[in-house]
Amino acid sequence: MPCVIVVGGQWGDEGKGKIVDHLTARAQGVVRYQGGPNAGHTVVVDGRRFALRHLPSGILHPKVLSIVGNGVVVDPASLLQEIQDIRAAGVQVDANLRISDRAHVILPEHRVLDAQSEDAKGEAKIGTTRRGIGPAYESKVARLGVRMADLRNPQVFQDKLAAYRSARFRRLTDQPTTDDKTQEAYLEYAQLLEPFITDTVELLHSRMEAGDRLLFEGAQGTLLDLDHGTYPFVTSSNSSAGGACTGSGVGPARVTGVLGVFKAYCSRVGSGPFPTEQKGESGDRIRERGREYGTVTGRPRRCGWFDGVLGRYAVKVNSMECAALTLLDVLDEFEHVPVAVAYEYQGGRIESLPADLEAFARCQPVYEVFPGWRESITGVRRFEDLPVACRAYVDRMEKLLQCEVGLVSVGPDREQTLRRAGNRLERWLPE
Repeated sequence: MPCVIVVGGQWGDEGKGKIVDHLTARAQGVVRYQGGPNAGHTVVVDGRRFALRHLPSGILHPKVLSIVGNGVVVDPASLLQEIQDIRAAGVQVDANLRISDRAHVILPEHRVLDAQSEDAKGEAKIGTTRRGIGPAYESKVARLGVRMADLRNPQVFQDKLAAYRSARFRRLTDQPTTDDKTQEAYLEYAQLLEPFITDTVELLHSRMEAGDRLLFEGAQGTLLDLDHGTYPFVTSSNSSAGGACTGSGVGPARVTGVLGVFKAYCSRVGSGPFPTEQKGESGDRIRERGREYGTVTGRPRRCGWFDGVLGRYAVKVNSMECAALTLLDVLDEFEHVPVAVAYEYQGGRIESLPADLEAFARCQPVYEVFPGWRESITGVRRFEDLPVACRAYVDRMEKLLQCEVGLVSVGPDREQTLRRAGNRLERWLPE
């Protein structure tokens, strides 16, 4: 009963959805363990693009159980729209989708607070999507949250909504609360979602006892983790591997391994230091070739070269033993491909991520420059058939990360994922 955590090694948007979709062929269940509809996974199947926000990437496999875990914050209206959209695309979800009754609910007031808080920061704004995710997690920590189970009982929901408005919302803003139709609307959402809501902890453990193979996926990357990311430019939950346990109810002793997902370059959304960012022609080329625009928001992402310092940090924080390198084909046209192997700071060389944000912002990357391969690799289907310079780049990534690279992605579709023989994934998830 292998349990494999798939976690992003950068600032999110690494292609985790595609990797999970690829691995789901060897699993019986996929669990989304944190985040909300502020982030999305893009999965391409036979040329069709699916943008998933709440739903796990395994939802496109009709015989695989897809679970929205307790660590996720749910916007019921958005989730119902997502279900409707994916049904319209011909994907059946009724038999294989389940939502934790312990997952917290995003309220309209959360969206109001999110927007107001972001506006108040001025030039120091984080870059939130204003969808209420942060305030929903704040309510959870303050023990004022509303959970999916509460929507089943109208009186409980009414009492909790009133308590939140009184204890939190009215103290933080002079904005009026949303109208009294909120309760009516949310209870209607609850009825529509009722077939999916269950005790997912019990469900997961029963599936493990039955021998099912499970994959766990987060919504963002390690560098956006609340504790281990580039704070305060982070998300509001634990997107690193540890969050998979708390966000699902499956203990660490059950975890077989951790697969890290890295782009062959770097990108990030919103504000915050980004040592290898390229603001000129190189960054623009990466953005356009990689279609680096937010799955949910459509915002252009900041782009730059691969940062090995941050990559090694992510490997340590998550105990990654195997990695997937995605969007390698985006680099096909570059004559030279720089990679940051260390930082220069105050006249010295450092090889770790400073906790001090001001110090991190002053770090200058120390690059190694690799020859590009200057040919398309999108049609390659075996790792051994990649150009010599391309394979050399992957080998250097492996040494730089101090973690084996078991998967390489050369395009967006399912079949454009190459496996390297003898990697740990073959033992974790054998055919």
